[in-house]
Amino acid sequence: MRGFKGYGRGALGCATALLLTALPACQREGHGTAADRNGGTRASSPSPTATFLAPGTCSTRGRTVFHQVSCRSEKAAALVLARYDGPQALGPLCPERTDFVLHISEHRPASDEDGDGAVPQGYACMRNLEAPHPGDPGGGGGPRTIVGDCLSRLRQGEVKETACDGSGSRAPRFKVTAAVRARASCPADTEMYVQLGGGAPIGCARRL
Repeated sequence: MRGFKGYGRGALGCATALLLTALPACQREGHGTAADRNGGTRASSPSPTATFLAPGTCSTRGRTVFHQVSCRSEKAAALVLARYDGPQALGPLCPERTDFVLHISEHRPASDEDGDGAVPQGYACMRNLEAPHPGDPGGGGGPRTIVGDCLSRLRQGEVKETACDGSGSRAPRFKVTAAVRARASCPADTEMYVQLGGGAPIGCARRL
């Protein structure tokens, strides 16, 4: 869930991640490759040679530690939608329906007798194999704000994503109804603009 600035007509809001703190999260089974869980909103360049948490693989899910496992395993809890090398802040966004992001620490063993190999710093865009899916439209979470998401007002000029069904800690007050390239393309009932990123970077939000 993200907290960000939201502004009325004539101004642009910024949907930058503020509230989630990185936690130790992902570790290759039997080795020391670590990752951090973070709700950040951006990623970096693709990693075609990476094998740890490659797209289409799965991981377990715990409070702080994650392991890569077969997607057929009963321990599998989340699917890798995309995997990128480098700092998350310097690259492309995760897919829209990403539920959470794992930050992967660089791992370069002094020797490679067991075939573990080097794993570069990066991050994986993850989707839960079962509900809940906070990254879905209106889900109230995930690393991105997308069309269908709802927002609550924290204070004057600042809003936060929340579940559209009212199940969150704050009631929804606005809903993102469109993603456009320029504010002039927003519907007439738009009362707030938020920054979404991607090819249509401006979100048009109406009051509920």
